[in-house]
Amino acid sequence: MNGLIAIPARRSRLLHAVLGALAVCVAFLLPATAEAARDKALEKRLRDHIAILASDDFAGRQPGTEGEAMTLRYLGRQWFDLGLQSGTNDPGNPWFAPVTLVAREPGDSRAQFLVNGRHVPVSADEMLLLTSGKRSLVRNAPMLFVGRADRPEYSRNELAGRVAVVLDADEEGSQRQDALLEQGASAVITVLDGSRSLAQVAARRKRTGYALSNDVLGGDLEGFLTEKAMARLLEGSGHTLASLADAARKPGFSPIALRISASIEATTSETSIHTYNLIGKLPGRNPAAGAVLLVSHWDHFGLCAEPPAEDTICNGAVDNASGVAVLTEVARRLAKGPKLDRDVYFLATTAEELGLLGAHAFADSPPVPLSDIVAAFNIDTIAIAPRGTPVAIVGEGMTGLDADISTVVKREKRKLVSGREANEYVRRQDGWALLQHDVPAVMVSSAYGEIGRIRRFFDTRYHRPDDAPGPDVELGGAAQDVALHVALVRWFGDAKTYSPPTQSSP
Repeated sequence: MNGLIAIPARRSRLLHAVLGALAVCVAFLLPATAEAARDKALEKRLRDHIAILASDDFAGRQPGTEGEAMTLRYLGRQWFDLGLQSGTNDPGNPWFAPVTLVAREPGDSRAQFLVNGRHVPVSADEMLLLTSGKRSLVRNAPMLFVGRADRPEYSRNELAGRVAVVLDADEEGSQRQDALLEQGASAVITVLDGSRSLAQVAARRKRTGYALSNDVLGGDLEGFLTEKAMARLLEGSGHTLASLADAARKPGFSPIALRISASIEATTSETSIHTYNLIGKLPGRNPAAGAVLLVSHWDHFGLCAEPPAEDTICNGAVDNASGVAVLTEVARRLAKGPKLDRDVYFLATTAEELGLLGAHAFADSPPVPLSDIVAAFNIDTIAIAPRGTPVAIVGEGMTGLDADISTVVKREKRKLVSGREANEYVRRQDGWALLQHDVPAVMVSSAYGEIGRIRRFFDTRYHRPDDAPGPDVELGGAAQDVALHVALVRWFGDAKTYSPPTQSSP
């Protein structure tokens, strides 16, 4: 009888009732059990990605090296196998968007100073001149003393065509220098009137700089001058360094024109580096509704130490093999799910460690108009927090995304903490480059949920050979963040749940 055993009707009804109750229990219990199994499987996949990408074989994933080629081949194969399509939208360059960098090493420099028409020599061991471009030159520019440059703004009339002179007082001062240059100063000279020596500044600043090849050839011009040399320049000018410092400390201080003119020049030597962003895509049902972007940088520093050090490779396990591992696993889950309204782009950037250059290159030549990107989520340095750690928004208050992110976090039964402390890191990640191009970009991460943890990482293993695969790579929080990012993309990728502020609600 087809091999089946006949069951009396009453016993059959009883058995069906029991099986039905059992099915309810199984249905109730399975998700938690299956979820636990999925978490373990997910953590293993994340660990496997990190072990490969941060292995010595990849030699630290430095742009322009064989380590880059291995990294891009690995990620490209993973993304293709997951079902992603090329996201470059460029038939001539599928998957890999070219990025040309220029490495600039400090070259020659010269300086001449005139005090009341009298030439005052300054030797090479008394001054350091640097430019971010190929060549920067200022001729016969008057010098203007601005003290500590602690005024919020200077008028362009005050600074235009002048060399701003700033007191150091042991401060790094790069933000002050940048602000003065942006407000019109032809150059900025920092007088080392604190404990920092010219040799210490040179060790920190006289390094190879990087830029995109399409950047203008000119660059900012910065100088550092010893206290002794500045005192010599001031002889006969009517001022001393002490009198200027006293004046700068008084309320209502205004910049002081010095009777000194400067002709200064700095050059660099250039080398081109050809590298790539990797871009994948999951097409949506209605691309006209916009796109969601997920970002993570694949690069690191390569060799970062020399013998006799035993470990000479900066493997970048947490920063940022863990980020591209999470990005890949988010792609895996989204590719298996239903198609969203909006396109979803996956971007693995190059040269983040060299100044967010890959992200800037993406913004300069995007595969989709930047105005179409309704939300961007950067994933960086993510594998340090255990399971159950709250998440923070790096970039909180800087976009219109916060309220919707909070909704998704609550739906995922995660805790969201204020990210205002985490915002101290907003300029140090690819999201900042995108924000500068008006793309609403944030990081939503457990790594920043307890701020002391990320600070300890930056103080210890960050950018060191110690950031290598091993038991210190904590994946509990990272695995939960995979699920959270999937939920975020589904929320922002659905035109019914999210409409950007610039569009009217449906």
